[in-house]
Amino acid sequence: MNSKNIIITGTSRGIGLELVKLFANQGHNVLALSRNSNPINELGLKTVKAFAFDLCNKEDYKKVVEFIKAEWDQVDILINNAGTLLNKPFSQTTFQDFEDVYRTNVFGVSEMTRVVLPYMKKNGHVVTISSMGGIQGSVKFPGLSAYSSSKGAVITLSELLAEEYKETGPQFNVLALGAVQTEMLKEAFPDYQAPTTAFEMAAYIFEFSLKGNKYYNGKVLQVSNSTP
Repeated sequence: MNSKNIIITGTSRGIGLELVKLFANQGHNVLALSRNSNPINELGLKTVKAFAFDLCNKEDYKKVVEFIKAEWDQVDILINNAGTLLNKPFSQTTFQDFEDVYRTNVFGVSEMTRVVLPYMKKNGHVVTISSMGGIQGSVKFPGLSAYSSSKGAVITLSELLAEEYKETGPQFNVLALGAVQTEMLKEAFPDYQAPTTAFEMAAYIFEFSLKGNKYYNGKVLQVSNSTP
């Protein structure tokens, strides 16, 4: 098996953490990015590099470019997994609330993709993790106006990028996830028990990121066995 170079954001817990372990166990090289790099570094995985990274800090992106140039030269897969979830009635939200959510969920995805693209080849794969809440026509839930609208934005962004880069690659796809039992979900909805674990969802994303771009480009796959 040829090992691939993979960048994953949001790796300190939940799906991101499980993804890092899955890729490392299969011998792939991983750059794990999160504001808290300790959970990854404590694992001591030989093929994984982790350092503190904030999607909202423009200067941090320079560290990513420096790493790619020094260690890899190219990136095969980018998984835009990091996200923030706000559960608050719309009437109580502020300009700052929406800005905070969009800076991570939309602007962070856009900037990370822009920074990494020059190092990706025609058969590269950019996978962005969205939500069923971002799907037009799906069931919507009160309190998620900032979160779900931001997840809808990255769906459209990915569709646009797939069209813009369809001749040169890489491929861009989105996985719109249903409820997954993660720390982030528990913080927003303490009493809700999701039917899917972080490991189960990570295993699906792992396979899709490696092979999905052979069959899909500019597509949104709804990955949910429940509502929400």
